Amino acid sequence: MFAAERRQLILEMVRANGAVSLRELARVVQTSEVTVRRDVRALEAEGLLDRRHGGAVLPGGFTRESGFPQKSHLATAEKTAIADLAAGLVDEGEAIVVGAGTTTQELARRLARVPGLTVVTNSLLVAQALAHANRVEVVMTGGTLRGSNYALVGSGAEQSLQGLRVSRAFLSGSGLTAERGLSTSNMLSASVDRALVQAAAEVVVLADHTKLGTDTMFQTVPTDVITRLVTDDPPPHDDRAATELQALADQGVQITVTGGSAAPDAAPGVDSVPAGRQQRRDVPLPGQRRNHGAGPGQQLRNALLAEQPGERAARVADLRRR
Repeated sequence: MFAAERRQLILEMVRANGAVSLRELARVVQTSEVTVRRDVRALEAEGLLDRRHGGAVLPGGFTRESGFPQKSHLATAEKTAIADLAAGLVDEGEAIVVGAGTTTQELARRLARVPGLTVVTNSLLVAQALAHANRVEVVMTGGTLRGSNYALVGSGAEQSLQGLRVSRAFLSGSGLTAERGLSTSNMLSASVDRALVQAAAEVVVLADHTKLGTDTMFQTVPTDVITRLVTDDPPPHDDRAATELQALADQGVQITVTGGSAAPDAAPGVDSVPAGRQQRRDVPLPGQRRNHGAGPGQQLRNALLAEQPGERAARVADLRRR
């Protein structure tokens, strides 16, 4: 395929979907992500689209929100892997809240197998995914239906959450940065998400790598409120996503990454789990170390490390003479 043909196809995909990841573009045009990135850069220079970290959007995409049909076809493999891992965080008999979104919808499909679960949600899609689960109780908020994402919003939804207390909230959004936390493009959705957060003891954010480093209009969850992020393995060349992950870890967010290829080079505070496996592993916060107890040998090493270089050399020489 010639460059002009590739770029025309890329432009058509972005116009049809509103936003498309580089990985998906490369798959459709059957070329490398490096080549696609060059094409996207050229189209941006012509003012035909805007680049975003890990993808491309229509011009002015900062304020534009894609509808559910478009979102449901973006990063589908990544969302599935994220949902698999997130489901492993939920225990039998828990009460949780699940926000609206295509990733949380994938999570709900997996939660149908958790017995004794109570799920509070403002999403019709989440409720539908759990409708036939025999041992899962679904509690829906009130509110006004927002057709673009099949979610209940407004004062009715927010008031129905007052006085509620659950163990965890699982939320998604349009963007995630270490500076502002989770954000979305719609004011009503942001307001309900904030109410969901207030009802939970812990907040788990589900966001694929294309949302890392992306900032949208309305903040929903500040970084210091996010307990854990479940995401996928960013492509090796996506330095911005890797930097954002490290910045989030530095601020105390526990991070679980699906996709075993990142394990050898994973940043401190980032836990990498092979794709296709459901595991629950707690990641120590940055600067926090697990204490397994120190034996005599470890105590001696600690003492040597605490001494000045000259003192250390003399002590080592004395130990050898003994």
